[in-house]
Amino acid sequence: MEEASPANWIEALMALISSRIALIQYEARESAKTGVKRVVRLVVAVICLFFAWILLLAGALGAIASASGWPWYWLAIAAAGLHLLVAILLASSCSKSGTPAFPITRAEFQKDREWIESIQKKPKSNG
Repeated sequence: MEEASPANWIEALMALISSRIALIQYEARESAKTGVKRVVRLVVAVICLFFAWILLLAGALGAIASASGWPWYWLAIAAAGLHLLVAILLASSCSKSGTPAFPITRAEFQKDREWIESIQKKPKSNG
């Protein structure tokens, strides 16, 4: 009977490790999806910023300069400031942290630590 107990303990430990690895894999996939979504938003924001910059400079600056009599270079500086502000807002929205990575795994590891500590605190029988 002495060998049955360690074998069950090893099987239980292997099952625990296996479940933790599966949990880490699952949360890694979810984290990767979130990262990809952030990168896609950032790329789209940069492309939109680029085209807005080109179109605004090409069309609006000439039209506003001729209609208002203001020098085109002051209008170009104002447009640059506006687009810089939009770029900063978009970039800051991408860098905001969301939910912490691997929340379920962290909770399970904490439970494991507590379980191991409770086992270590129990007095061992000499029988």
